Amino acid sequence: MDDSRGARASARASAAVALGAALLLAGCSSGGGEKHGDPGGPITQQPKAADPFWVNPDGTAARRLAAYERAGEKTEAARIRKIAEQPVGEWIGPENPEQEARGFTEAAEKSDRTALLVLYDIPHRDCGQYSQGGAADGNAYRAWIDAVARGIEDRSAIVILEPDAVLHLVDGCTPDRFHEERYDLLKGAVTRLKSLRNTKVYLDAGNAGWGHPDQIFQPLRQAGIDQADGFSVNVSNFYSTQDSIAYGKQLSAKVGGKHFVIDTSRNGNGPYTQGDPAQRWCNPPGRALGETPTTKTADLLVDAYLWIKRPGESDGTCKGGPKAGEWWASYALALAENSK
Repeated sequence: MDDSRGARASARASAAVALGAALLLAGCSSGGGEKHGDPGGPITQQPKAADPFWVNPDGTAARRLAAYERAGEKTEAARIRKIAEQPVGEWIGPENPEQEARGFTEAAEKSDRTALLVLYDIPHRDCGQYSQGGAADGNAYRAWIDAVARGIEDRSAIVILEPDAVLHLVDGCTPDRFHEERYDLLKGAVTRLKSLRNTKVYLDAGNAGWGHPDQIFQPLRQAGIDQADGFSVNVSNFYSTQDSIAYGKQLSAKVGGKHFVIDTSRNGNGPYTQGDPAQRWCNPPGRALGETPTTKTADLLVDAYLWIKRPGESDGTCKGGPKAGEWWASYALALAENSK
C-alpha cells in the first residue's frame, strides 16, 4: 500500500491564523539567506535565486531547534537546523483553511518568497489507513477549497493538490462508488485554484515505485491535469531523485509535456528494501534528507525539488512511530544525521 500523509495536527490551525500578522509586526527577515548555516543564528530565508520558497521561522523544526539550543544540546541542535532552515510544505488543516492560507501566504509575501501549500482533505482520504479522514462530503470539500482560494488571493503560492487522491483511484484502494465524485472534485479544485493570479497547481501523480505511467495518465486527465501547471511525484516517499525524474518524464510525455516537482525531503538514501513490502513506506529506518529545495534541478521538466513531506513528522503508528503527522524527534535526528 502507498504512503500515509501524516494528519495535520489541529494546533497548527490556530498558529497559522496569527502567523501572518505576527511576522508582519516583527518585520520578518526578507534577506537573501546570508546567515544560512550560522550555528546558533536565526532562521532566515534561503537565497531567492535558487530557492524562492518561504522558510517558516516558527515551524515545528524551528521550535525544536530553539529548545535544543536553550538546553545546550549542540549536537542535536546542529542536526535539526538542517531541517529547520529549509522551506517545507504547509499542510492546510480542515478547520480554518482561509485563515491558514492567508497567514502563510502573507508571511511569505512579506519575505518576498512563495508559499508552499499542501491540500489534503479529499473525502474518503487514504482509504481508511493511517491518515484517513477528509471532508465530510463533496459540498464540504468544495467549500474548503473555496476558503483556501480566498485565503491565498493574489499572493504567490505553489499548491500540491491531494497526495494519493488520483493514485488511489487507479490502484483499487478507493471504492468505485466514489470515483466519479472524486474526479469532479479534483477538476473543480484545479479550476478554482488556477483562477488565482499567482498560484501554481501540481496534481499529485504517485511515485516511481507504485506502477507505470500508462496506468495513471488518463485518470490525471480526468482529474484536470490539462489545466494544472503540472504534477508532483514522490510525495512522502523515498525513491531517488534520479528514479523520480525518469518516472516523471515518462508520465510527462503522456500528458502533453507537463512539468513536475519532486519531493526530495527524505530520499537521500533511496527506498527501504527490507521487511514487509506493503509497509516499507512507513517510517523506514536508515533514511536521510534528500536534496534541499531549489528550482535549480537536473532536468528542464522538473520545476523544483521540494520538501513536501515535513521531515521529522511520523508516517503513522508503525515501527514505533507516533500518530501520522506528529513530530518524532529520534526519527528527525536520524534523518539529519544520515544526510550528507
